[in-house]
Amino acid sequence: MTEATTYQTSRTALRVENARLVDGTGALPVDDAVVVADAAGVLTYAGPAALAPPAGGEASALRVIDAGGRTVLPGFFDCHTHLAYAYGSPPGRRAELDPVLVTYDTATRLRQTLDAGITTARDLGGLSTGYRTAVETGRIPGPRLHTAVRIISHTGGHADFRLLDGTDLTGGEMAELADTVDESRLAVRRTLRAGADLIKICATGGMASPYDQPEDEGLLEEEIRAVVDECRRHGGKPVAAHAQGTAGILNAIRGGVTSIEHGYGLDAQALELAGERGVFIVPTLSTVFGGIDKDAMPEHHYRKKVRWSGVTKENIARAIEQGARIALGTDAAVCPHGRNLRELGHLVDLGMDPMAAIVAGTRTSAELLGLADRLGTLTAGKTADLVLCDGDPLADIGVLGDPANIVCVVQDGVVRKDLLPTAEPTGTRGTNGTEAR
Repeated sequence: MTEATTYQTSRTALRVENARLVDGTGALPVDDAVVVADAAGVLTYAGPAALAPPAGGEASALRVIDAGGRTVLPGFFDCHTHLAYAYGSPPGRRAELDPVLVTYDTATRLRQTLDAGITTARDLGGLSTGYRTAVETGRIPGPRLHTAVRIISHTGGHADFRLLDGTDLTGGEMAELADTVDESRLAVRRTLRAGADLIKICATGGMASPYDQPEDEGLLEEEIRAVVDECRRHGGKPVAAHAQGTAGILNAIRGGVTSIEHGYGLDAQALELAGERGVFIVPTLSTVFGGIDKDAMPEHHYRKKVRWSGVTKENIARAIEQGARIALGTDAAVCPHGRNLRELGHLVDLGMDPMAAIVAGTRTSAELLGLADRLGTLTAGKTADLVLCDGDPLADIGVLGDPANIVCVVQDGVVRKDLLPTAEPTGTRGTNGTEAR
């Protein structure tokens, strides 16, 4: 292995050979596979080597990667992150840092997330649109981004991080407070004005928030309906609902949201209603399976986690068993950044088949973000986002949770991470099996 991750910005035609293909559709793996992308970063072939086009047919400039029998998969999604915040640091702590340091630290987290195999991420509070543009324009490496920018909450709700004297610990970067139907509409308009790709609301209280409980209701059903309607009026933007307790989950589903985030209190009634309405569930199990440390956590947070961890596992296990529409999200910042694919193992721990977990983190997540026409599977015509991993994730899904096992990441046809063994140059071939042309 090389000692450091390397990044490239130029794009050439790409050919991955000698790979085991898991394409994200749920189909059986192909043991001797080839994946080909053209110079525009579009997949032209993914399938058995015996049926692959000849290597000379792609382009005069061609990079050939010998996978060495490793597994090639689609680039993964994390549909629930908080990249603007360090792991374990409350949102208010960011105000203690110089803004320049915040920017550099956030760029580092973006890079760590990409290195973990996440080529697309949805940030659900705290990340400005400048980071989205920075990634799009090649200023920094990171997953392509959808960002909610801020979170709509009622006063004293889950996203209200104000002190008793009214001081906003987030510097106004986290929450839009709304306490009526009209204020909810205005909050949507302000957030969309800030460039948000989607709207996030708080339908319940939460674990870390000091003034409420996970079972407390957040925005009322009529306020949620107003949010959804306002998003409809502005191009049909999706709505993600932080929703932990059962009553708030039901309010959010009835109000028309796109996804339920966390879903800890997802009972049989809520699960049935979500299925009827095609609502996605993003369980963020990394926040539940993560360590519960009484000495390191505020007392209110510790007590909530202890009380909810068991029932959460029961409810999400039932959702998995009944075939809920589950997408992958971690709530990174509450759990460590750069370890995102540990979430797959938690899904498997609660009964999901490893192949189904991979589909949740690829195809289903692409559907949630409205990107399934070009991302989420390794099929011809899709964008060339792919990862190569050591080990067999179908036998041990945990191999994907260690970034050291993610040896190559390709995004938009560009190799962003390369930890493949370096081959000695021979004849017409260069390092990493690249043809010297």
